[in-house]
Amino acid sequence: MTQIAAAHTDQTGAANAARDMADQINAALDGPPDALVVFASSSFDYTALLHELDARCRPRVMVGSSSAGEFTHDRRGVGTASALAFRSPHLHVRATIGEGIAHDSRGAARALVAGFQGLDGSRHPYRAALVMTDALAGRAEEFIDEVTLLTSGRYLLAGGGAGDDAKFSKTHVFRGTEVFTDAAVALEILSDKPIGVGVGHGWQPTGAPLRATEVDGMRVLGFNGLPAVEAFERHAHDTGQAFDRADPLPFFLHNILGIDTGNGYRLRVPLAIDDDGAVHCAAEVPEHARVHIMTTTSESAAEAAARATRAAVSALGDSTPGGAVFFDCVATRLRLGDGFGMELEEVASALDGAPFVGCNTYGQIARSDRQFSGFHNCTAVVLALPR
Repeated sequence: MTQIAAAHTDQTGAANAARDMADQINAALDGPPDALVVFASSSFDYTALLHELDARCRPRVMVGSSSAGEFTHDRRGVGTASALAFRSPHLHVRATIGEGIAHDSRGAARALVAGFQGLDGSRHPYRAALVMTDALAGRAEEFIDEVTLLTSGRYLLAGGGAGDDAKFSKTHVFRGTEVFTDAAVALEILSDKPIGVGVGHGWQPTGAPLRATEVDGMRVLGFNGLPAVEAFERHAHDTGQAFDRADPLPFFLHNILGIDTGNGYRLRVPLAIDDDGAVHCAAEVPEHARVHIMTTTSESAAEAAARATRAAVSALGDSTPGGAVFFDCVATRLRLGDGFGMELEEVASALDGAPFVGCNTYGQIARSDRQFSGFHNCTAVVLALPR
């Protein structure tokens, strides 16, 4: 049977935090974990934290990232750390890395996938990868698309972009006790039992569609041939909302962009405005894409998280969930405030008592059969592991 431990700490200092989480993990498992997944605030000395966890838990593999809010099924915080550990005769793991995403995202994807052991048609029928990337390096969508192509769509994917407590300055990923920027890490999981990934968001389009007529990476310069900021100003006027060019984030958190894929909307969070009226987003918007300004409610966000969790649990088939990893956007946490706890309660309820661990990220990664796939913003992603 799979054993899964969830740990969260609000201890300050890397050594204290690592000891606290290690004590929780070691008390829940019969021996050293096969895998340890770590999410940590930018307030920590990552190297010291990872070395202490490695020494005290002795995991076979360890991966993770910096984050922007950390939580488990019963605790949450900001400036904290969380971790999930598991031992299992059914789950077989390996940690891989791809570097240099900013200049060669496809090369980084090839390096990441080259270490996967399940590509050769191994005896394990179920394959997944938990992927964390340095989202501030950019090109995350291209990177995930390449990973999906290289794995022939045979791997479920779940994960997100590393955070830094909403500073948007520098983010990191972890493999073993090493810390990297401009890189992505993966925990490959091969299983004798089904693994589940669920995806959901509660946003709906509002207003007329827009065409992204000029784009430079994560900067949208124009909609419908006009400066991008004017579309948001017009929407604010039409909906009776306040909009301040000097401080647009409060408006942006409630009015994000949805890229029309023909099969739903892939979300992008606007973050800032340039002097020329260009709008910076948390991830790339394709040039000429048809987009909408989107709206949501706290209830819709919580239901989306519940829906994603139910989909992940359903994908386990006859297996019951042993535990899960849950990701949602830092923008969701900032928008909901204390209401984010309602979303976590919905996830816990849908898991029916199984523990979960997660963090707020700068974008979410998902690939699941018959569901929305790729790199997202403001989207709930759940990776469910069988008992």
